[in-house]
Amino acid sequence: MQIDAPAPTSRTWGDPLALLLASTGEGVFGIDLDGLCVFINHAGARMIGFEPDELLGKNMHDLTHHSHADGAHYPVDDCPIFKAFLEGLPCRIDTEVFWRRDGSRFPVEYSSHPIIDGGAVRGAVVTFVDITERKRAADALQRAKDELEERVGERTLALATALKQVRELAARSEAVREEERTRIAREVHDELGSLLVALKMDVNWLDKRLSEQEQRTQEAAGDMRERMRCKCQNMSRLIENAVDNVGRIITDLRPSILDHQGLWAALEWQAQEFVQSAEMALNWCMEVDDAPDPPEPLAMGVFRIFQEMLSNVGRHARARHLDVRIAVQAGVLSLSVRDDGVGAPAQAFEAADAYGVMGMRERARHFGGDIQITSAPGQGTLMRLSIELPLQTPSGAPA
Repeated sequence: MQIDAPAPTSRTWGDPLALLLASTGEGVFGIDLDGLCVFINHAGARMIGFEPDELLGKNMHDLTHHSHADGAHYPVDDCPIFKAFLEGLPCRIDTEVFWRRDGSRFPVEYSSHPIIDGGAVRGAVVTFVDITERKRAADALQRAKDELEERVGERTLALATALKQVRELAARSEAVREEERTRIAREVHDELGSLLVALKMDVNWLDKRLSEQEQRTQEAAGDMRERMRCKCQNMSRLIENAVDNVGRIITDLRPSILDHQGLWAALEWQAQEFVQSAEMALNWCMEVDDAPDPPEPLAMGVFRIFQEMLSNVGRHARARHLDVRIAVQAGVLSLSVRDDGVGAPAQAFEAADAYGVMGMRERARHFGGDIQITSAPGQGTLMRLSIELPLQTPSGAPA
């Protein structure tokens, strides 16, 4: 059995306008041409701290729109609400504040629509809503955006700086390679070239003297043979010098000791060669516990870093003593070079033109290592390389 609900009556609906005003969460009020409140719903009255009956007949601008957000006086003649209904045009504003009864303020979005009767403006209806949370979210979003832009700017600057350093390092590396080619070419030309020219002249001399040997008397031929023997001995010395020069040039390009005796022997040989040339005292300590030599690329990288450390000492330190410590512990190679020289401020090692330091660090990073430099004026310099050695398989190859 179906029971039909009774149809709503006019008493059920009462005043539809009053029901509509009561049901909305937005504030709604009406004002006449003098700005006096004609009606206001409960939501609007609560937002500004009043009861609806307290606001009827009151000037709404003076109560809730009298000042800007900074507290400065807001003249009624500048108020968009009054301008809108005096000009017969609607407006919508979301950049101002309304004031509460207790003197606090809140950001508001409001709209004003003129009420026109018989072609004449009689007042306006104003709707408003508290947008505190919306403003807070917008401000948080803007702060996040600003922070993101700042971080992006910092990262962009860092990347640009890094790219510039990489370009400068590449240019410096190319310049160093060109200098090395020039040096080798000069040595080959000046030393090997002069030795070969001397050998050629001696060979021509021998050839000429040998062709004349049959024309000489027995006694003269004997004297000439003695002279040719001396010439051959001189040529032998020239050839030995040439061999030594070739060996030195090859060693500069790639020390053979690195291939024949391994990294540990090569490091000690390089240190001894350096202190002998620089006339410095050496304190040498190596504790590798029979650790196997690193694979060839890593061994060459460590050797070149060590060479650059010593080169920095020779160029800048003006030191008398050198302390070199090399150790392998728990699979990590630690190599430190300390001098008692003049030292330098920390920023000197971070300068854009510190290509030697930059090159060492790039080599170390390539193999997963790190270089730390500690120095101060008058206190010498400590350069330390730390790099993890690859695990070795039973066959001796890196894992």
